[in-house]
Amino acid sequence: MSDETFDEVTSLRARLEELRSEHRDLDEAIARLSQAPGDDELMMRRLKKRKLALKDRIAGIEHLLSPDERA
Repeated sequence: MSDETFDEVTSLRARLEELRSEHRDLDEAIARLSQAPGDDELMMRRLKKRKLALKDRIAGIEHLLSPDERA
């Protein structure tokens, strides 16, 4: 593995951890918002949409980082 490839993988893994952290934070925010009186439905939808977008980005990066499986 070249230095450039190593740096790219390291950068992707760091970004993956950032996205996972943000995803967890959104999950907690959604849980808190759903328990609060006077639910803010618009905010809830926005948070859920953001969380879904993060999930898609996480899956994309995980796919890039996973080795090709050849049988």
